[in-house]
Amino acid sequence: MRGPKPRPVVLNAEMQTALTAFVQRHSTPQQAAVRARIVLLAAQGLNNTQIARQLDLDTETAYRWRQRWLDLAEQPLAAVSLQERFADGARPGAPARIGAEALCQIMALACRPPQDVGRPITEWTARELADEVVCQGLVESISPRHVGRFLKRSRS
Repeated sequence: MRGPKPRPVVLNAEMQTALTAFVQRHSTPQQAAVRARIVLLAAQGLNNTQIARQLDLDTETAYRWRQRWLDLAEQPLAAVSLQERFADGARPGAPARIGAEALCQIMALACRPPQDVGRPITEWTARELADEVVCQGLVESISPRHVGRFLKRSRS
């Protein structure tokens, strides 16, 4: 059984040239180049299944990028660049609870000797540092494991 016909993609000469150059540029990320190829093939009149087969993709991927392109088609290239048009969308998930400023303060605290803040120890442990961070009010709560990940990431 055939499905509904996809909305056609119409490209003017300027957009066609820009997309072709974008795909051929060596500095274009491959993921963005594949998305641009989807749009170029859609402009040639191929449906999502044909595009998916030709590019060895899932049909849903071809559908999604055709739709995303059509949603932005009215906006000029000067307003929304090709890089922005083919960028990944926002992903679901909770926002970060610890901002960059708090992270910098935690790292600065970790660089100070524990005796400077009144702790009767000679070296910071993740638990001691997490307790001190909460006591100083830098964050509302943080686990020792989370502090440990910050410290481990800063070593590299």
